[in-house]
Amino acid sequence: MPELQQVFIRHCKYIIYLLAIYVLGWGFTEYKAIFMGLILGTSVSLFNHWNLYRKTNRIEQAMSEDKKVYGIGTLTRMAAVILVVFIALEFEHVFHMTSVIIGIVTAYAVIMIDFIVQKFKPRK
Repeated sequence: MPELQQVFIRHCKYIIYLLAIYVLGWGFTEYKAIFMGLILGTSVSLFNHWNLYRKTNRIEQAMSEDKKVYGIGTLTRMAAVILVVFIALEFEHVFHMTSVIIGIVTAYAVIMIDFIVQKFKPRK
C-alpha cells in the first residue's frame, strides 16, 4: 500500500474517532449546539481532506502518464467551507459558529499532530 494512502487512512480513522466522540457528546450532554457545530465542521473537514487526497492521486497519475493537470480542487474545498458557514449562520440555534470553525480546522490539526507523532515514533 502506498505511503500516501496509509497516511490518509490513518488520518480518516482519527477524524472518525473524533466524530464518534462528538456524537456521544451531543447525545449525553446539554451542549447540543456546540457538538452539532463540531460534527458539521469536522464532517466538511473530512470531505476536504478526502478531496485533497483524491486530487493528489490524480496529479500523481497524470504526471506518470505525462498528462496535464488543472488543479487540486481548492475552489471545491472553499465552496464546501462557505456552504457550511452559511448553514451554520442560517440555523444558529442548532449550530454553534465557533464550534463549526474549530471543526473545519480539525483535519489540519490531525495532520500536524500525526506528523509530530510519526516523527518521534521509533522505526521498525
